[in-house]
Amino acid sequence: MTFSIHGLPVARGIAIGRAVLVASSRLDVVHYFIEPAQVEAELKRVRDGRDAVVTEIQRLQSTIAQMGPKETPHELAALLEVHLMLLQDEELALGVRHWIKDRLYNAEWALVSQLEVIARQFDEMQDDYLRERKADLEQITERILRAMRGVSSPLVQPLGRVMRKATQQELLLDDTVDVPLILVAHDLSPADMLQFKQSVFAGFITDVGGKTSHTAIVARSLDIPAVVGARLASQLLRQDDWVIIDGDAGVVVVDPSAIILAEYGFRQRQGELARGRLARLLHTPAVTLDGQKIELLANIEMPDDAAGAIAAGAVGVGLFRSEFLFMGRHGKLPNEEEQYLAYRRAVEGMQGLPVTIRTVDIGADKPLDESARDMAHLNPALGLRAIRWSLTEPAMFLTQLRAILRAAAHGPVQLLIPMLVHASEIRQTVSLIDHARVQLDNRGIAYGPVKIGAMIEIPAAALTLKLFLKYFDFLSIGTNDLIQYTLAIDRADESVAHLYDPLHPAVLRLIANTLAEAHAQGKPVSVCGEMAGDVGMTRLLLGMGLRSFSMHPAQILAVKQEILRADTGKLEDWAQQVMSDEEPAKRIARPA
Repeated sequence: MTFSIHGLPVARGIAIGRAVLVASSRLDVVHYFIEPAQVEAELKRVRDGRDAVVTEIQRLQSTIAQMGPKETPHELAALLEVHLMLLQDEELALGVRHWIKDRLYNAEWALVSQLEVIARQFDEMQDDYLRERKADLEQITERILRAMRGVSSPLVQPLGRVMRKATQQELLLDDTVDVPLILVAHDLSPADMLQFKQSVFAGFITDVGGKTSHTAIVARSLDIPAVVGARLASQLLRQDDWVIIDGDAGVVVVDPSAIILAEYGFRQRQGELARGRLARLLHTPAVTLDGQKIELLANIEMPDDAAGAIAAGAVGVGLFRSEFLFMGRHGKLPNEEEQYLAYRRAVEGMQGLPVTIRTVDIGADKPLDESARDMAHLNPALGLRAIRWSLTEPAMFLTQLRAILRAAAHGPVQLLIPMLVHASEIRQTVSLIDHARVQLDNRGIAYGPVKIGAMIEIPAAALTLKLFLKYFDFLSIGTNDLIQYTLAIDRADESVAHLYDPLHPAVLRLIANTLAEAHAQGKPVSVCGEMAGDVGMTRLLLGMGLRSFSMHPAQILAVKQEILRADTGKLEDWAQQVMSDEEPAKRIARPA
């Protein structure tokens, strides 16, 4: 019987094949108390399990290095590095030791107990990307548990034979031929994803995950159809079921009829043709029909992502999320030299194109060490985060500023400050940047010039733009937070997620006013939130006056195609009509 499962669309396209179920990697944990004389033995069991997982990940990293960048995405290497960092995290090790030594828990019980403690900290994080690192923590814990029991990883033994892609005729008429396979799992770790890359899977489905989860990141980088957050998919699907993944709509069709198979087979072929046409746009300048040049930039999370940005045709990096370098460092934040080398690698990787580095967007809702106080009773979205946290830790902030300034000696760099709202914050930030330059001068260390910009992601900032334009060289609109704060919607709260609306008239007016005011004063302004990479928003943003988009590299060509088809002169009046409509979503669906 045909039925459908709905999840989150995270990677476009259609995949058709047989389901391959990977059993949940979670293991049942026995809870019992040990004798004091057994403490050292239990600690050794955990250390041995952790060391085995470290060795496994290092082996996978070596495999990636041998395969080369064309065969594996940079995101995968980064995520494996995150897993190594979490494995070596002091909070995890000290917590496990506490449960074993002080509470006399057995090793497995101690490990999952500490996982729950740290997981609660991740749940409080506002940033989607950082909050979803909880899944990485769960996976490395599960891998340690498997190693302690001598159980191999789910995908350590990849399928041995390479399967050719069946024709649609074969799909309809012959169940015995080799066909593409669809991986179905509760969740997939980066190590699993490496095996996925090496094997024959045409797409994947997971029960959990979000649009910024590691599975989604890798799927987009590989351009593979995927649906995550499909809840009970791994329980509803059976081994070898026929499955269709609609990566555009976030729908999984199980046991489709011949008519449905034929329809999706046609859509799949059309999608492949469309991707081929998009690839031909790689070297085409992003210019509208009426001659407006549009800047297409990339959002990156780590230095090695620069190669992917170049390959996608980005003309620069519009957002380098530097907080990646600060993750999982509990008490051991990256020093100046480490940060400098990372920023320099990104700058040099962009081959002379500009790189915009955002200062660390982390704070009390994203605790860096075990000493962070309990903030569960506060709203983390409104707490001590981003520049607010940086200004309370001037030594840390100056370290980052010096590293960024030094990297600017190797290529064009722009410095972006998140979550500013008060004049006092602006003046203090500018003063610290000047002080960082003085410190480098005193040490005789070379550094380069940087343009300084501000994120517009709080309504108060959007309503006091003249203040910002007085101090800053450019602006970047962070639509994700701007929508959240404008509509009083917690993006992490599923009960109000349906009210998170980028097309709300108030949101659109704040964006339009920011664009107009910045342009009137001759200051560049870009959008670096999810709206920039949404092709359904491209025409509207162009009509509102946006000329600089920053997005995930995988989204660039699709957005470029929309730009090449657009006439901004005709879009301006239409955009005004959309913004004045009570329900802009209905009007935006109609052609301009």
